[in-house]
Amino acid sequence: MEPFTPMSPVAEDRSPTGSAWVHQLKWDGYRLIAEVRGDRVRLYSKRMLLQNDSYPELTAALATRPGDYILDGEAVILDPRTGRPSFQLMQQRGKLLGERLIEASARRHPVQYILFDLLAADGQDLRRLPYSERRERLIRLTQGWQSPFYVADEFDDGEALWHWVEANGWEGVVSKKKASFYKEGKEHRDWLKRKTVHHMDVDIVGIIWKEGRVSSLVMRKDDLYMGRVSSGLNDKAKAALRQLSASRSRADYWDILPEGLRGADVRWLDIPLAGRVSGREMTDAGLLRHPKLIDLEGIPL
Repeated sequence: MEPFTPMSPVAEDRSPTGSAWVHQLKWDGYRLIAEVRGDRVRLYSKRMLLQNDSYPELTAALATRPGDYILDGEAVILDPRTGRPSFQLMQQRGKLLGERLIEASARRHPVQYILFDLLAADGQDLRRLPYSERRERLIRLTQGWQSPFYVADEFDDGEALWHWVEANGWEGVVSKKKASFYKEGKEHRDWLKRKTVHHMDVDIVGIIWKEGRVSSLVMRKDDLYMGRVSSGLNDKAKAALRQLSASRSRADYWDILPEGLRGADVRWLDIPLAGRVSGREMTDAGLLRHPKLIDLEGIPL
């Protein structure tokens, strides 16, 4: 398979209306392209990196569905407590190295594959066919398939689906033009995404100084680096942060300095602060995009 950039939805504040569009839940996981040739399976990330070792359960399951086809979908792990996709669990899986650790994780939190497109079948490139026809072929191909494979449901009323998403804490809605071809990247207006604002509880473990002043804060969740946050900090909050004891070292929090903190003047807090932040989405690197502080333990915002 020649490498390509998977088609991605473009951010929009409203869901489109009309019979030309269909709507789907936005699944909070990792994009995954599956190429099957006979019983040989190759899984690729959004950046076309081979992922077979990371998802052995999907590799094995697809090997039992031999053929000649290329699938596009989302790999997700459902949180057993909420029934919703957990990006954190997917992120933890993605960072695991070693066959034993990955297989143990697969038994504990198996990955599901949510299918939403069929790009090729029986030697035919389907990307120049309308989306609605590709979906029909996908449904025919996967008829009778069971877990871990699920074809994404479609809905005619995008606004009603959006209200359900907001009420139930899902990530968002993807709207697709029925007549759309499969176009690489985001150079189109045929797939649109509307996302809810994430709210997340994090630990603030460090203060980043710049030119002698408090600049931003270091976020951590479940021992993972979540990025920096500065939005929401006012002068009063910065003055209170300057008074906190920060004599610990990076080794007290992480074995290796996160890449996003290289070159930064970080003062590591003696006692982490509990914080609550909002953000638009999680990046492929597992960072919260456009974070904003909503609440910070003991610090007026």
